[in-house]
Amino acid sequence: MTDHYFSVLHKETENRFWINNPTSVELGLAIEHGAIACTTNPAYCSRLLSVEPEYMSSVIDDTLEQTRDIDAAAVLVYQRVVQRIMRAYRPLWDSSAGKQGFVTIQLDPRIDEDTASTIKAIKDNQSLGPNYMAKIPVINGAIEAIEFCVAENLPICATEVFAVSQARAMCERYEIAARRTGNRPPLFITHITGIFDEYLKKTAVREGIEIAPAVLGMAGLAIARKQYRMLRDAGFDAVMMGGGARETYHFTGLIGGKVHVTINWSTADEILKSGIKVESRLDEETPAAVIDELRLKFPDFRKAYDDDGLLPGEFAAYGPVQLFRNAFLKGWYLLLAEIVSRKHSRAL
Repeated sequence: MTDHYFSVLHKETENRFWINNPTSVELGLAIEHGAIACTTNPAYCSRLLSVEPEYMSSVIDDTLEQTRDIDAAAVLVYQRVVQRIMRAYRPLWDSSAGKQGFVTIQLDPRIDEDTASTIKAIKDNQSLGPNYMAKIPVINGAIEAIEFCVAENLPICATEVFAVSQARAMCERYEIAARRTGNRPPLFITHITGIFDEYLKKTAVREGIEIAPAVLGMAGLAIARKQYRMLRDAGFDAVMMGGGARETYHFTGLIGGKVHVTINWSTADEILKSGIKVESRLDEETPAAVIDELRLKFPDFRKAYDDDGLLPGEFAAYGPVQLFRNAFLKGWYLLLAEIVSRKHSRAL
């Protein structure tokens, strides 16, 4: 295969490409094009229900042979479909001595503000494979589970991060746990760029805020770049992870530093077909006038951009976090509904 965008990216930069919520075909393509790891979220199974229905029917039916409890079945189904990815990435995990080939799993979004439930889910997932990575929402309740992960030396993906203050809070918790235990497992701190832009667009429409689309399109990246500088300058032992991309620039705008970015295959394919070149853009300065306008018109931008914009007790209720979690809840309920449907059909 001739060099393509991602092979050049990996040769010439510290940036790395991850794949998000892939189908079986997309998983193969992602690995072929150098995706070093994979993220999943609680909406993953609902996606597979629409694109791989026969596979999902088989997984659900097999799971119902093990348990008739709907909630337990949903967890087992999610674990089964993620294990398919973990097996595909195991050779890379082995050959990289455990530095690549990770696969993340998140927990039932209905209980992700409960520390005990978060830790139990992580414990249950530990047995799935050595390349498991715990995915923890940076909200009160779940964030406390980082202490368990560090004690277990488990790799961590901190997710649902929209604000600089969230990133700092998670890193500070990690440092406390690392100093106490002596363990420093890999820590990836996300920034959910595209969904943040989507949230501001919805806010502008709802509240009749007049603002140029080009200005709105700079919001998520402006915060992500500030978060990257904060992690770097503070010396935190964490890698920035871009997520929630909605446009190709949510990937390409983070090129030029030690940043990993996870995207759906549709976005990766668009990048490959676009013919764009690998160019460093991470250090680009967002014009001060753009920052001023966003700060003036959107209080939620200020909350994300300012170093002290949110307190930990405010993370879960923050609008962009709620938008993201609602998508997870919708996906989880669709999975539950399909399990109920198949359980009833088997009883007939």
